Amino acid sequence: MSAPFVASPALQRLAGISHGFFGRRGGVSTGDFASLNVSETGGDKPDRVRANRAEAASCLGFAPDALVTLNQVHSNRVLTLEGRPAPGERLEADAVVTAVPGLALGILTADCAPVLLADAEAGVIGAAHAGWKGAAMRALGARADRIVATIGPTISLDNYEVGPDFVDSLLAGHRDAANRVATPAGGREHFDLPGFVFDQLHDAGVALAHDTGLCTYADARRYFSHRRATHEGTTTGRQISIIGRR
Repeated sequence: MSAPFVASPALQRLAGISHGFFGRRGGVSTGDFASLNVSETGGDKPDRVRANRAEAASCLGFAPDALVTLNQVHSNRVLTLEGRPAPGERLEADAVVTAVPGLALGILTADCAPVLLADAEAGVIGAAHAGWKGAAMRALGARADRIVATIGPTISLDNYEVGPDFVDSLLAGHRDAANRVATPAGGREHFDLPGFVFDQLHDAGVALAHDTGLCTYADARRYFSHRRATHEGTTTGRQISIIGRR
């Protein structure tokens, strides 16, 4: 049985583009990593991680060596791919774009927001970790008014307690983001990460931004969640979101 994934209606309408937001089900890993863990750094067995990545790529019709992932470092670096990376090459960035057919771009998350983007007319696709905008896609010939973007499963407002220091830092750089902060009665501040990313996409001028509305923290059976694992004193894997061009 192939691994289940969520598809975006907005991206499904685009000719020549395949995509999927995968969760934790459908792989071969065990224990805390059960079962579709795709992280190479969390302590899972490498052969199982490779098998899981191959399974996810195969579900979308791509060979394992067509899948490109990043060493994500919570930066604002965007990588433009002009060809297939060399085997074993480590690409350090938090977003990647390409106009090369036959490649599948993957983003790994366990609470952060994966964003998949495409301008089907220009043949340009992108995948991003959290709140990247879209300037690099435009450099490859994409137009903001044709870009379709979808935010995948991420931690939701109800489950993302951040506290006042986080809010002060957020508002120092994004004064208009106060509407994405809420404080429950008697509690600490919470942050609406997918809402904030949606606002960033809208401000970048994308034609259509869609949010899957799925929470990684709230659904332990379907998704890995770093924050939930921290609260439970366990470890966790990473799920993958993939977009590819035929």
